[in-house]
Amino acid sequence: MMFEFLQRTLEGLLEAGPYALIGLGLTIGFGVLRRVNLAFGAAALLAAYLGSWLHFRWGLPAFAVWLAVIGSTVLVGLYAEWVCYNSFDKSTMGVRRLISVFGILDAKEASVIAASFALWMQLEQIAVNFQPSHLHPFPDLSSNSYFFWGSFSLRPDRLSAFIFSLGLISAVALWLHKSRAGLGLRAFSDSHAAAQMCGMNTSHLRYIGTTLSYTICGIASCVVLSMDGQVTPMFGMWVLLKGMTCALLGGLGSLRGVLGGAMLLGITESHAQSLWGPIGRDAATWALLLLALVNQARQNSYPINSAGVQYE
Repeated sequence: MMFEFLQRTLEGLLEAGPYALIGLGLTIGFGVLRRVNLAFGAAALLAAYLGSWLHFRWGLPAFAVWLAVIGSTVLVGLYAEWVCYNSFDKSTMGVRRLISVFGILDAKEASVIAASFALWMQLEQIAVNFQPSHLHPFPDLSSNSYFFWGSFSLRPDRLSAFIFSLGLISAVALWLHKSRAGLGLRAFSDSHAAAQMCGMNTSHLRYIGTTLSYTICGIASCVVLSMDGQVTPMFGMWVLLKGMTCALLGGLGSLRGVLGGAMLLGITESHAQSLWGPIGRDAATWALLLLALVNQARQNSYPINSAGVQYE
């Protein structure tokens, strides 16, 4: 019994790698740029469908498909930024307020969230019309073999994805703390008005953050789909659900927190699936997301670290 518990826990930890990547992209979008973008998953879906089409129709190799998916994810993300957020600036917010599960939300920001929801529907419809069938092939890099660490069995592809995710998160954290652009992005996240007063090009910083967020989203999509070998119309919702759960559990704006949230999600899902099957796994994910949202509502504050992105 104890061995099975530890095996399931280890499997859940390895699943946390791709989850952390998705949560990292959302954390940068939510925490660094103070953006609630519901079209995040739909951008990943449309890019994944394009990659599947290039692979199936033209026979492009995995590396070329990855580049196409990452590039198209960034382009769709910039399109979302232009459509929904280009004229949005917290320094010009009005005094009208709405109450939401996230706390006190400005009326103008609420309209931006609604616009991102409409964009979500638009992008998803474009993807479904582009590739009408349900299952679409994606370059399969998964491994069905196992290697053993003592008595525990591990899948090499899951372990590689986990190590890759840790490396990427560490690299992003280092860039945010050491580079000039990264420091500017963090300053911009703390106060848009102060960044403008210091002479920073806030529009440039906003697009840097958007590009970084969607680049990570595209990489995470490729990692997940390469292990599954296929993409379905539910992939966009899956990305948004997993990313929001990890980011909210870890505290939006915390790079270290999103990794902890991904580990908690992965372990919980692994044990839930072993006990109740796929339905129990999905129920556990929704339960964790609900608990995270309720916790933020009880705190009555917007769920973003006041100090911007941290890695402590």
